Amino acid sequence: MPYSHIGVKGSAAQQALAEALAALSVEFDLPDGFGPDVLAEVETVIAGHTLPEPDLTALPFITIDPPGSLDLDQAMYLERKGSGYVVHYAIADVPSFVPAGGALDTETRRRGQTFYTPGNRIPLHPVPLSEGAASLFANNPRSAFVWEIELAADGSQLSARVRRATVRSIAKLGYAEAQDMLDAGTAPADYAGTLELLREIGTKRIGLERARGGASLNVPAQEVEFVDGRYVLQFRPALPLEDWNAQISLLTGMAAAQVMLEGKVGILRTMPAPDDGAVAAYRMQTVALGKPWEEGMEYGAYLRTLDTSDPRQLALMHAAATLFRGAGYTPFNGEVPEEVVQAAVAAPYAHATAPLRRLVDRFVLAICAALCSGSEAPDWAVQALDGLPEIMSASNQLASKVDKAAIDTVEAALLSHRVGTEFDAVVLAGPRQNGHTTKAGAARSTIQIADPAVTGYCEGALEPGTVVRVKLVTADIARRTIQFVPAAPRKDGS
Repeated sequence: MPYSHIGVKGSAAQQALAEALAALSVEFDLPDGFGPDVLAEVETVIAGHTLPEPDLTALPFITIDPPGSLDLDQAMYLERKGSGYVVHYAIADVPSFVPAGGALDTETRRRGQTFYTPGNRIPLHPVPLSEGAASLFANNPRSAFVWEIELAADGSQLSARVRRATVRSIAKLGYAEAQDMLDAGTAPADYAGTLELLREIGTKRIGLERARGGASLNVPAQEVEFVDGRYVLQFRPALPLEDWNAQISLLTGMAAAQVMLEGKVGILRTMPAPDDGAVAAYRMQTVALGKPWEEGMEYGAYLRTLDTSDPRQLALMHAAATLFRGAGYTPFNGEVPEEVVQAAVAAPYAHATAPLRRLVDRFVLAICAALCSGSEAPDWAVQALDGLPEIMSASNQLASKVDKAAIDTVEAALLSHRVGTEFDAVVLAGPRQNGHTTKAGAARSTIQIADPAVTGYCEGALEPGTVVRVKLVTADIARRTIQFVPAAPRKDGS
């Protein structure tokens, strides 16, 4: 499915945008490479690494990722078992490459995750590891944590276990490539069954998600990219296969949470239900973009009605992230915490499927594998639990700031040639709701325009939910600001 491109007009705007985006790494003090001690340790560990037993290389695992991905965390093989299914899900064995207390362990705790800026990626682990020895490349035997999850005919989980094993993926597929193969029935015989079952299992898991009140979707990406010599803001509609693929990851995260809760040690990804203010603001955005969210409909059900081939509805899907705030990590050891649910998933859940790109997953995998084998959770993992929430919170906040700064910069560039233009807008929040005033102390409200689908500030105390006519007075690329004022009434009084 093609991207929706919103171009930035004018070479001056392009130059200003390029400079502002290039400055993000410096502004946010993002890591720059790895020290010689880390690289030396990685080289030594890779050279001495051995593959574990059992040998599961006879199973035809495949990876499905964005086409340019090289840090491949997951590989899957799906099969029928009676009227149900077995999900074999291999996750990169990062723990075996990171000596506890070593130089890489220290550096990854400083970073927390892989960071992304337009045209650049700052990895959690050095490339020889993240895109080499630990990545689940096709046709290369790899050490992995392999989940074996049995499902009933309706897709509900019957049992789950995880163990270290050696696997070999037989194909590296991109999302569009896999979707096209599935739709056309052209997938090779050795993994056509896995693609067919991915659709079957994924569809059933989506049904179970609806039934439990979940709303964890594979949200389409709003990304800043460099395309054909210029920066653009892209909304990439999610393919059905991406949603099914995400359901396998969610299933695994739920299984990991269950294993740790039963073992009374681990760390969960928890999140409260959306608050009334977030719900009210999002409802206003749905009005602004022409797809009102009806009262009485669950937010998960509403999000699945959105047509992501429509740029405005795609923007609404992306904006739904405002409903999913307050997420955190809850560690425990010896006693199960009171709050264990991730509200968007509507079940206990843990991060367990992306250890190459996210720190906490390494500890979850090691703990789950030990518990499933009947062993005690490793000391190095248990001792880290209390410190992980602070590390991940700081890392997530930094990643969010970088992402927001990039998008704000591009949005300002998109409108830089339209200063003086009037727009119809919907007021999302007044000063009372957003708490914002100008430097001079004047009230300002948050508004949404529809084309392009961006938000900004408008001077004045405006009534949330009303449609207003506004005039763009500032679109500052360097400062990442967009500012509107109420438009003067027209001669006809409108």
